[in-house]
Amino acid sequence: MLLSPTALESMRGRLIVSAQAYPGEPMRDPRTMGQVAASAVIGGAAAVRVQGLADVQAARSAVEVPVIGLFKDGHDSVFITPTIRHALAVASAGAHIVALDGTRRKRPDGASLAETVAAVQSDSLASVMADCGSLADADAAAEAGADLIGTTLAGYTGERGRTEGPDLELIEQLAAADLGRPVIAEGRIHTPAQARAALDAGAYAVVVGTAITHPASITGWFVDALGA
Repeated sequence: MLLSPTALESMRGRLIVSAQAYPGEPMRDPRTMGQVAASAVIGGAAAVRVQGLADVQAARSAVEVPVIGLFKDGHDSVFITPTIRHALAVASAGAHIVALDGTRRKRPDGASLAETVAAVQSDSLASVMADCGSLADADAAAEAGADLIGTTLAGYTGERGRTEGPDLELIEQLAAADLGRPVIAEGRIHTPAQARAALDAGAYAVVVGTAITHPASITGWFVDALGA
């Protein structure tokens, strides 16, 4: 389902919550992720981001805000919604926005990013969020027709160093580049202050996941602090 201009505007300057659990964890269940997404919306989230077809369906049933869906397959190189097949499956599951690897790296199915974006956008199936790792990625993703540009992969592709918090420099670069697409800040945003800084750097909206929806990581932060 294509994201409407009104729905996109509802995300401006606001928080998007990513509700994901890793395989083997107690919370790795679509119904649980749907409940977590609903709880985030009660707290004020303007949209949610979930991983897996069943999770997309659960989130669509649980919330009325835009749902960003993705399909992780593998762990290395291009693994966030890596092929046209994965992207179409996410769109068919009901995602308003399909998040996919938006880097310039070779995709497993040999399709170009532009071909993948076009396949998702055909017949108004869904909008596309390109998860990028650099300004060059973002330029290419915008040229390929992506509707939104994310900083999700900054620090993970080898083009940029991995910052301790969000890559504010990249966010500023993307905002200054005037790509004609909303820039979505995502990646290593662990505090409200960092979220605010990302927005001030020029982001259209800010995605926070681990710091809100991953109890194991949050607990570990406290345990490490007490141990130190």
